[in-house]
Amino acid sequence: MAKDDYPVLVYQILSYLYQCLKTGKEINPKMLSVDSDYFRVNKQEINPRYWAYILYNLQKYSLVEGITFADIDNLRYPHPLNWENCMITPMGIEYLTDNSFLSKAKEFLKDTKAIVPFV
Repeated sequence: MAKDDYPVLVYQILSYLYQCLKTGKEINPKMLSVDSDYFRVNKQEINPRYWAYILYNLQKYSLVEGITFADIDNLRYPHPLNWENCMITPMGIEYLTDNSFLSKAKEFLKDTKAIVPFV
């Protein structure tokens, strides 16, 4: 599993949002942006279309809420415009805590000592 694999990125996003919810802290939009240091692989940003795809599907499947999207020409998935009001949903918490798919991502991050700085 690589640092930019879908389950790793989903785990990072959901765990950050869950920690913000539990501690009552406002999210830092920079932490979830495409150019966040925490999503970089070999000092390179993740692909913006891939990032938009991930955020779009997290909201589409009700794992998060509060992201505003805009349809932009030539993009298959709407582009996230803002995510400062983004929150994890109860379904997202369940997915984060009970999903074997994400458990593998968590173990990968622990093994690489890249566990989410958010946690």
